[in-house]
Amino acid sequence: MWKLCGGVEQLISLFPFSWRCLTARGCISEALRSEEAVQCPSMAEGSESREASDAGGTGSSQQPESGGANQTVSKSQRKKLLKQQKWEAERELRKQKRKEKKQQRRLQRPHHHHQEDEEEAQSARKRLRREVTPSSLRLVVDCSFDNLMLLKDVGKLHRQVQRCYSENRRALHPVQLYLTSLGGQLKQSMDKKDKGWVNWKDITIKTEHYSEVVAQEELVYLTSDSPNVLEELDHNKAYVIGGLVDHNHHKGITFERAKELGIDHAQLPLSNFVKMNSRKVLAVNHVFEIVLAYLEKSSWQEAFFTVLPQRKGAVAVGQDGTAVPAKEEEDSDPDTPDQTEKRT
Repeated sequence: MWKLCGGVEQLISLFPFSWRCLTARGCISEALRSEEAVQCPSMAEGSESREASDAGGTGSSQQPESGGANQTVSKSQRKKLLKQQKWEAERELRKQKRKEKKQQRRLQRPHHHHQEDEEEAQSARKRLRREVTPSSLRLVVDCSFDNLMLLKDVGKLHRQVQRCYSENRRALHPVQLYLTSLGGQLKQSMDKKDKGWVNWKDITIKTEHYSEVVAQEELVYLTSDSPNVLEELDHNKAYVIGGLVDHNHHKGITFERAKELGIDHAQLPLSNFVKMNSRKVLAVNHVFEIVLAYLEKSSWQEAFFTVLPQRKGAVAVGQDGTAVPAKEEEDSDPDTPDQTEKRT
């Protein structure tokens, strides 16, 4: 038996890795290994020492089967596992706490008074809201100049018409708005860019000329070339605004059209109240908004300065007909510490 042990020991010394593989695969019986371990203690000890040295030398992480079961978990890993288990176990508890906090915040809000406050605020807004009184005055946008405009100018006219409609819907005294001679490029632009125009309310849209819609004796064409100055608005009249964006390429055309049709014409009293750096020709929506503002304020001067854009350089005209100089601002820092404190 000692010879066998010696032979095996020599074999192991020559092929240590092969011996481990055979042992791992079970090619050598368990009985032989246990007998060798009893009768050849030196061989067993030497084999274990050689296996340890081989494992350390090669840096391999392979361990015998018997060592895998006894492998221990590090302290840090054990803490992580315990922490994860505790977190999973307290999941429902955290969920319940979140619900309680949410409910507590909800109770702290004055929820039961919210509806009452909202109703009171709404009624206050209604009290402050001015009463809308529709006007019998008619304003007609003449869209018969379609063939005289470039496509980009037609787009501008489209936006001006949109502005007239929206301002009339918000006005204190909305007028009766008419669009006449609608067709051609303008209608195509409206169909393409604003399909909702077919649902517009409180507006009369006609493809016919305004002379076919309103009686001739009721028509007054508003044109800056007219020698007649409009002092007051007659609610029995229909005032026509030329729907033309031409950048002064067709000067006086609206005045000529009015004379050809034999209808009355007039210009807004702009020169009596305002001095402007630019020409007096106004956009369609500006004329429309000035009339709306006059119906509300009953003052041409207030109406002009409410509507006219700053780029027009409008300056009020005094009683002697000269421009009233604007009040110069004080040359001081508006954001002084005292002023800042008052603002805050």
